[in-house]
Amino acid sequence: MKATTKYQNKKILVLGLAKSGVAAARLLHKLGAFVTVNDAKKLDDNPEAQHLLEQGMTVITGGHPVDLLDEGFVLIVKNPGIPYTNPILEEAMKRKIQIITEVELAYDVSEAPIIGITGTNGKTTTTTMIYQLLNEGRLRGQARLAGNIGYPACEIAMKATKEDCLVTELSSFQLLGIQEFHPYIAVVTNLYEAHLDYHGTREEYVKAKWHLQENMTVSDYLVLNYNQTEVRELAKKTKATVIPFCTEGLTEEGAYLKEGKLFYQTEFIMLAEEVGVPGVHNIENALASIVVAKLNQISNEVIRDVLLHFSGVPHRTEYIGVFEGKKVYNDSKATNILATEKALSGFDNKKLVLIAGGLDRGNGFDDLIPMLKDLKAIVLMGETQSKLFETARKAGVETIYKVDSMEEAVLNAFLASDRGDSILLSPACASWDQYANFEIRGTAFIDATQKHFKESK
Repeated sequence: MKATTKYQNKKILVLGLAKSGVAAARLLHKLGAFVTVNDAKKLDDNPEAQHLLEQGMTVITGGHPVDLLDEGFVLIVKNPGIPYTNPILEEAMKRKIQIITEVELAYDVSEAPIIGITGTNGKTTTTTMIYQLLNEGRLRGQARLAGNIGYPACEIAMKATKEDCLVTELSSFQLLGIQEFHPYIAVVTNLYEAHLDYHGTREEYVKAKWHLQENMTVSDYLVLNYNQTEVRELAKKTKATVIPFCTEGLTEEGAYLKEGKLFYQTEFIMLAEEVGVPGVHNIENALASIVVAKLNQISNEVIRDVLLHFSGVPHRTEYIGVFEGKKVYNDSKATNILATEKALSGFDNKKLVLIAGGLDRGNGFDDLIPMLKDLKAIVLMGETQSKLFETARKAGVETIYKVDSMEEAVLNAFLASDRGDSILLSPACASWDQYANFEIRGTAFIDATQKHFKESK
């Protein structure tokens, strides 16, 4: 971590806790700032706030009072999830108080260079691929995971040295709060419509994502998905050196798919079918990761070996294993139709049983019809099972089960499948009708699969 007196004796407000807020507060306290922490959760139910209070910080909980700004703060480090329409932030902007997110603070103190990864889908998988590639072929230091992937950037920046690098997953919420943040390599996996409840419009969402390259120069590298026309147009609006990747058409300037093979420029890397996780979307993730690996002088042999053995990220088309001769995959993170479409693209429907359904957000599922055709069977659960039943019928799926629990879903999926088939949990819905989050839902699926396997022996 850089030695700095920039924050010493400055009044700084950390707005909102969770992992990133706690990390920011601790870092600022260590740097000698007068830290006030403000969190909406009440103190009695807030162990994180209690710990910070014990460490000597001022802690205010139970809401975000606007008059708190009368304390004379020179900086606010806000939780990415708190919108700028929050009254305390609106007032702070009127008073011209600087507002950043925790990743900006991490950049300011990090000795390690930063690789930033953003996009609508595939961020976590691509971040993990890059992390594994850079560590496998590394001679000095280490690649460290940071950011939206679950490791607060401030916490990792405190530990990292000049010989390390931070492989940092970045959300649009985090990127809205950067000012000087400057990765030496940045990746945009793709851009689709998302988080409009926060950003208001697609244009504002894309603008937030594009902040990633704002401070990059010609000596930095911006890795972009050239499958998307929108991204190709954005590529004209950066000072960074653009290196594309694509699965549609050829671009020997970067990484691409040609006749079932993955290339970087003119170098053959590996067969597409050798990538350890299925789906065209994962080929895109692999191509983006290959570019970053080659920019860091990782050998083709190491790249192939890492991607060959890459088993995915928990709850993202995660390969669970073979049970009764059937391959089982957990894609609980597929909380919308697009994510499930991408997952289905990696399978042969005639040998696939899909488990889907969850929270009813009011939308229909007819967009899934082309991807459900020829499906061997579908098992439906949760609030949307009736809607998905009608969608499956329209798609011509003959074998459809409606169930009340994950245990029933797994049982019926195994009954409907034969040796050599695959079973995929890819709900196309959020989990909140039955589970607190997609991780708990995915774990329930894995547990039910393992339980069924033991009982069927």
